[in-house]
Parts: sequence; structure tokens; C-alpha cells
Amino acid sequence: MTTEGWFADLDPGDVTAAADRIRDDEWGADEPADWPAAAVEAGFAADEDDYYDALHEATVETTRTAVAERERADDQQLVHAIRTMDDLAETTNELAERVAEWGGSLFPADEEGPEGGVPYARDLAERDPEEPAEERVVDLARRVVDLADERDAVREFVEKQAPAVAPNLSMLAGPVLAARLMEQAGGLESLAKMPSGTVQVLGAEDALFAHLRGHAPSPKHGVIFTHEYVRNTHPDERGSAARALAGKLSIAARVDHYSGDRRPELEEELDERMRRIRSRYEGGGGGGEAGEASDADAEGGADE
Repeated sequence: MTTEGWFADLDPGDVTAAADRIRDDEWGADEPADWPAAAVEAGFAADEDDYYDALHEATVETTRTAVAERERADDQQLVHAIRTMDDLAETTNELAERVAEWGGSLFPADEEGPEGGVPYARDLAERDPEEPAEERVVDLARRVVDLADERDAVREFVEKQAPAVAPNLSMLAGPVLAARLMEQAGGLESLAKMPSGTVQVLGAEDALFAHLRGHAPSPKHGVIFTHEYVRNTHPDERGSAARALAGKLSIAARVDHYSGDRRPELEEELDERMRRIRSRYEGGGGGGEAGEASDADAEGGADE
């Protein structure tokens, strides 16, 4: 039985070492003991209050370190990246509209080049301003171009990093949607623990709450609508497609989190499932609730 506490052989002023000892838990005793008295006897603490003050500092430092490591985890970097990409896109589009409105007041319509948006800002950024107002709008256009380029650079980071963090999820969803699902869930571990029905409506929280209040129908999909298998499936079969896709994405997330093995058969199974769903409508089998019910029976329920 271990008789020494976590404070054994530690310098009372070394909070980092104490935190490491608590976190590693290698000292773990086989049964409870009077640790305050033992700490005083060992000379680690002057009295019981001093012991608990030291324990408090060590546990706070342990938590702080764990949080910092969690924030540096690869999936959390993707969460930050996808949010940054969205912020950059929103800011870029808003400023591009301002550039188009301001620039249109200074330059003749037949010289405006591409119509509106970032393309117009890129065109305007190449001009040589001749007066103060033109200088300001051209400078703003150049900043819009920089923001657009930074947005594209962050997207490239996501496209390269997501397959390394979640290979199966990225294989099925594509890197950007995979990262967006992790962002919506709060990380890969949280996503892996979600039932497929929850994955299916991630990003549709407002619609879901409206449904729960009785003000709207139940949402059939959230951010996974951007996936080709949902977006390009006939509306009558879109709910079935979303459910089938969410089921495979849930499995992929679990494999990525718990084992990390790449499983190409998941993609093959999803492709075959989608062929059956789409052929059902093309073959005149209809869709709607009856079709969706048969989907659930075929897949063995909503969660795979």
C-alpha cells in the first residue's frame, strides 16, 4: 500500500511540480489517509490550512495546464480555423459591398470592370488613385483583397489539416464540412459521442427549437445540407439522404476518435446507400414519410 502522499519529496513552493504529480496520479494511495497531518509531519506544510492552500494551487495549475493542452489539440485548431474562415468571409463580403457602393460613385459605370463583390475590389485595387477620395476607396479595396486572400489561405489550411485529424470524416464529408461538424459539436470527441440524429441537425438549432415550441416542422438537416448527397438529392428524398449521410458520418467520427484507422469501405457503403435512395425516386417509388420510414428500417434505425 502507498503511504506517501502527492507532496512527498516536493518543494512546497514548486506549484508546477505539484501539479504534475497530481495529474500523473502515480502516487495514488490504495485507501484514504489523513493527508493534511502527513503533510505537516513530512514538513511539506506548516498546518492543515497551509496544506489545503498548497493543494488548491496545485489543482488549479493542473486544470489550467489541461485546458491549455486541450485548446492546442489538432481538432481545436480546426475549430478556430473554421470560425476564422467564416468571420473573414463575412467581413470581406460586407466591405466588398461598401467598396462597390463607394467606388461606383467615383468611377464611370463602363470602367467598373467585374460587377460587385471581391472581383470588383480586385479590379479597383489595381487602379492608381488621382484624388483623396479615390485613394481611400482604392486603399479599402486592397484591404478587401487581403482579407479575401487570407480567407482562402485559412481554407487551404483546413483542407490540408482536416484529413490528418479526422481521415474518415474528411473522406465522407470533405475537409471543410468535416471541420465545420467538429466546430458545431465542439471538437472531434464530442462529435464522436453524438447520436447520428443529432449530427444530422447540427447547425439547425434555431429551426429545431422552433419545432420544439410548435412553430415549425422538424428540420431534416443542418450544415450537412452543403454535402452533394443532400443538396443534390430530390427534396422528396432529402430527409432520407440526410439521415443516411449522418449515420455514416457518426461512424466515421467514432473511428477517427477511438482508433484512427482509415476505412475506405465507409465511403463505398455510403455511395451504395445513396444510389438506392436516389433510384427510389427516379424509379417512381415516390418519397416522403413512407420512403423515410423504409430508410430507417433498412438502416436499422436512426443511429448506426
